[in-house]
Amino acid sequence: MFGFLLLLSLPFILYLVTPKIRKMLSNGVCTSNVQLPGKVAIVTGANTGIGKETAKDLAQRGARVYLACRDVDKGELAAREIQAATGNSQVFVRKLDLADTKSIRAFAKDFLAEEKHLHLLINNAGVMMCPYSKTADGFEMHIGVNHLGHFLLTHLLLEKLKESAPSRIVNLSSLGHHLGRIHFHNLQGEKFYSASLAYCHSKLANILFTKELARRLKGSGVTTYSVHPGTVHSELTRHSSIMRWLWQLFFIFIKTPQEGAQTSLYCALTEGLESLSGSHFSDCQLAWVSYQGRNEIIARRLWNVSCDLLGLPVDW
Repeated sequence: MFGFLLLLSLPFILYLVTPKIRKMLSNGVCTSNVQLPGKVAIVTGANTGIGKETAKDLAQRGARVYLACRDVDKGELAAREIQAATGNSQVFVRKLDLADTKSIRAFAKDFLAEEKHLHLLINNAGVMMCPYSKTADGFEMHIGVNHLGHFLLTHLLLEKLKESAPSRIVNLSSLGHHLGRIHFHNLQGEKFYSASLAYCHSKLANILFTKELARRLKGSGVTTYSVHPGTVHSELTRHSSIMRWLWQLFFIFIKTPQEGAQTSLYCALTEGLESLSGSHFSDCQLAWVSYQGRNEIIARRLWNVSCDLLGLPVDW
């Protein structure tokens, strides 16, 4: 009888304790008071989840914010919600499909014609645990969208970032990078493929890109950081029924998108972070990176291979 009563009361118990547990687990809050009038920001994948919350916070601080989205209709809805919540009308939506280099180049070309400055580039968009598929350019979807797409976008916008210095680039990675490896002989997953590991490989690539980019940008006034946002309730799990089930089962331990956005905002806004360019952050503090993620030789080789795949000069 006692066990039956306990089972009946479990939902009520969870209702009472969940806020306290969530508060305990949601370490890391961006406390910066920096305001951004006159500043320009791009947030990729900003129509939902972490990206939307990041864009909302930047808009609240007075920035001109571009929501770079694959789904323009969802982007427009998000922009209206952000405008209404912040009172900032300078929130714009532009088409960006990171799985298509033509779309990336078109986005960059239009943005550069439209804006004189760019102070913040938040490379937030991503895919997770997709069935094997390829981008419009023949890249495996995870490495193509999560790494190569943002690699090309950053390249195309870098001169504008330098002209607008001090400026920052934030690349969203994941704790999953610890399971990642860069298999140069199987970068496109054609010899063997695991959806979960492909995601981890791409997140490792984000960290290696950030470290190598920081090395190349020393003295330019542009700094860059990679972040693990935490385990966040978002649309990233849409390709995996197992992950959606686990997210529901352990909902107490899952961050909200607003909580997940805090480390991105910390790296974008916190003053005095310049000396830590190239570093990895989680919960608004420095985080441990895997041995692979600290390997400068792999980072430089990945840079060269990425340039080759995208038809870019190695020195940019």
